[in-house]
Amino acid sequence: MTNEEIKELLQIFNESGVGELELQRGRDRLRIRRAGESGFAAPPAHVAAPAPVAAPAPAALAAAAKVPEPESNHYYVPSPIVGTFYDAPTPGAAPFVKVGDQVEVGQVLCIIESMKLMNEIEAEVAGVIAGKLVENGRPVEYGEKLFAILPR
Repeated sequence: MTNEEIKELLQIFNESGVGELELQRGRDRLRIRRAGESGFAAPPAHVAAPAPVAAPAPAALAAAAKVPEPESNHYYVPSPIVGTFYDAPTPGAAPFVKVGDQVEVGQVLCIIESMKLMNEIEAEVAGVIAGKLVENGRPVEYGEKLFAILPR
């Protein structure tokens, strides 16, 4: 597989909304998994393959600047349900919170739509939003990390 083919696969993967893609061509093997699919915060695309194939990973990491490094002092807000993540109350409205905002316990951080119901997800700790780990409109899984909060 060439780097160009891998870049094209990454673009198709990011646009598709699927959670994981695995492809094998001869001895080359490529696996791409969305953040949260394996239970840890990761950049939007993860490439696990032989050394020549791993080259796009640094570019993907740089593109994910809003994702903080996993740190023990951060509290990660997990998704309590499977659904679609929305960072604002309505399309075009300002997001509930942004990186750097102070939040209080009980403050609404986002909405997850599940089975046509809008479920408000509230902060369980007071602190500063250190990272937004999910893109608006993207499907999320149970337990997937949505936000990183640096507690006060």
